[in-house]
Amino acid sequence: MRLTLRIWRQGGPEEPGALTTYEVDGIAPEMSFLEMLDTLNEELILSGYEPVAFDHDCREGICGACGMVINGQAHGPERTTTCQLHMRHFADGDTIDVEPWRAAAFPVVKDLVVDRSAFDRIIGSGGFISTPTGSAPDAHATPVPKPVADLAFEHAECIGCGACVAACPNGSAMLFTSAKVVHLNALPQGAPERESRVLDMVETMDEEGFGGCTNTGECAVACPKGIPLQSISRMNREFLRASLKGGGRTD
Repeated sequence: MRLTLRIWRQGGPEEPGALTTYEVDGIAPEMSFLEMLDTLNEELILSGYEPVAFDHDCREGICGACGMVINGQAHGPERTTTCQLHMRHFADGDTIDVEPWRAAAFPVVKDLVVDRSAFDRIIGSGGFISTPTGSAPDAHATPVPKPVADLAFEHAECIGCGACVAACPNGSAMLFTSAKVVHLNALPQGAPERESRVLDMVETMDEEGFGGCTNTGECAVACPKGIPLQSISRMNREFLRASLKGGGRTD
């Protein structure tokens, strides 16, 4: 396959960026999208040019490190992570636009790399549970009904890739935050921080500069792990409940 790539190149956060055109040849259909970029980078390095910077780690669709907008879609034309997107979904001679996540809360670091540490701060504000120190409890010490376990597991699948934010026209992080809130609030182990968790995480989300949710649903469409849109309404109910109870706070 021979492809024309138009890739966003930006030297740093304060530098201007622009789409730069590259031609790549000899791309096999079974290659992943990242392997295709590896091929391009090898050619750039051999020619004395700086390679394209992009995020990646496990390349197995698990870690959420990879992420880019491909032809206007977060992660590309398939509902999967960029590392699991294969070149067979493109045709010989295609022109492919590749850009970083576009959101005020995800500033560009370089080329296709963005700073997603805002997600870490949201999790740090409430994405934990209280647990006594000492030896690990028995696995059956806290019974969890299967429907509850299924609900928690469904939301625990969120890998924090940021596709929901990139796909949202408002740059909202509601789907990500709701996945983290619902995951822990559904379980008995998360009960002690149930009210403070949702209040703190939503407050941090707003402070980080993410946009508001207008229920366009693009976040759920782009999510590679299938976090449902209903998660947002679940979090909204948790937020209302916590607000009415005062968040379990003493101040």
